Amino acid sequence: QVRVVESGGGLVQAGGSLRLSCAASGPTFSSYLVGWFRQAPGKEREFVAATRWSAGSTYYTDSVKGRFTISRDNAKNTVYLRMNSLKPEDTAVYYCAARDSVVVITTPGAWPYWGQGTQVTVSS
Repeated sequence: QVRVVESGGGLVQAGGSLRLSCAASGPTFSSYLVGWFRQAPGKEREFVAATRWSAGSTYYTDSVKGRFTISRDNAKNTVYLRMNSLKPEDTAVYYCAARDSVVVITTPGAWPYWGQGTQVTVSS
């Protein structure tokens, strides 16, 4: 059973930075994708970024390109989301997810493994 656990959320002023962590455990992740999604109040959950566990390929939604960076530390089984130049519209619960495929699908329903989420609040 794959398990992912997020940490690192908090309150930050607009223009600030945060780093989220996603610790993964379970079967080997060599063929997995690990991604970040977010859900703001009253909105649907949306894709933010993803990376292949076995390679350096990264994917981002347009609204975070140039501001967010997804990276991984295979030795620690951890994926990070570095968020810079944060905006109030980035406020949401951020979820880590995993998918046993190398194909990036941004639909939340295609990702079977989810963490509990971590709140990110950006004040103006």
